[in-house]
This record gives sequence, structure tokens and C-alpha cells, in this order.
Amino acid sequence: MQQVAVFFDYENVHRVGHGLYSRLGEQKYETVVDPRALAGRLVGMRRPLSELAQVLVFRGRPVPAHQPEAASANDIQKTAWEQDPRVRVIRRDLRYDFDADVSNRFVAREKGIDVALAIAIVGGAIRGEFDVAIVFTGDTDVMPALELAFYGTEPRIEIACWQGSKPLWFAEGLRQRPPRRLPYCHFLKEDDFLACRDFSAADL
Repeated sequence: MQQVAVFFDYENVHRVGHGLYSRLGEQKYETVVDPRALAGRLVGMRRPLSELAQVLVFRGRPVPAHQPEAASANDIQKTAWEQDPRVRVIRRDLRYDFDADVSNRFVAREKGIDVALAIAIVGGAIRGEFDVAIVFTGDTDVMPALELAFYGTEPRIEIACWQGSKPLWFAEGLRQRPPRRLPYCHFLKEDDFLACRDFSAADL
């Protein structure tokens, strides 16, 4: 029985899924997905006998002073997801760039999430905390960590993405003839996106 850890770059997973599969007029906050359900589907797709051991969710947290409703929803979702003891949500406060000419207009950005994700992947692999890691992200900044864990540690490293988006396959493998598509990629579809919707903060 292989012990599987699933790593989510949550904003990337949510944003890309929303762009591909949301219905006309749906707002991004209306299409939140449950990482527990997604992780279960990914593990269920594996042919070797596998058990979901860990779900690590890396996500920015809105600052209540600037986005009180979004911060409350984010907190509610974290509490709901972590009712499953296998789930851990790792958050960092968003960074805000304010428009000097327009009051209360800003752009919120994640800061440090990709680094935290990369450290967790490599650290967990080195410590042997799992037999298999499935990393769900499309962020190329994580690629060096994937390559290090894939080639330099014992656990098997796999990736996941939404069907219709670009997998993080290693460039050197794609340049070979015939191309080698590494790591192995699990493709989730629209049905998975719709079935794994999260409504824990729907009343806000």
C-alpha cells in the first residue's frame, strides 16, 4: 500500500479550473474546490494500491483590514478542510499594492507560497514522509524543486493538472526523440471540478 501525499498550489488550481470550467457569469469565489475531494480523486486514479496519507494546501490569506469577507471565507474553509486530520493548510498573508490615485483600489498578490510549496516537496521527500507525492500546480517557479525531488530522492514524484492546461513536464525530456513526458501527470476534467466544489463558506 503506497502512502500518497498530495500538494496543492491552491490559487493556481482554483484559478485555472475556474478559467476552464466555470459557467458564464460565475465569480471566482463561487467556484472554490475542496482539496480533500480532489486529493481523493487523484489517489483513486493510481493503478498501484494507494492510500491518501497527507493533503498539503498552500494558499494566500486575505488580510481582514482590506478584505474582511474574503478573509472570513478563507478562515472558514481552512477550518472545514482541516477537520480531516490528513489535511494541513499552509497560508501566508497576501501582499497589497495600493493605487496612489484611487482610494481603496489595490491589487492583492501571493507572496512566498511557491517557495513554501517547494521547500515542503523537497523536505518531505528527503525525510521519506511519503512513498509518492502528487503535486498539483502549473507554476513554473516550482520546477526546480520538482526536478530535485524527482531525480534526487527515493519517493516517486508525480504531477497533476486540469485537462486543457499545460503540465509541468521537464523540458529535457520533451526535447528527446521520442519525447519523454516526465513526471507522470494525472489529468483532472470538468466533471472532477464540478464534483469537488466546496460550499463551506457559501453563506457569506
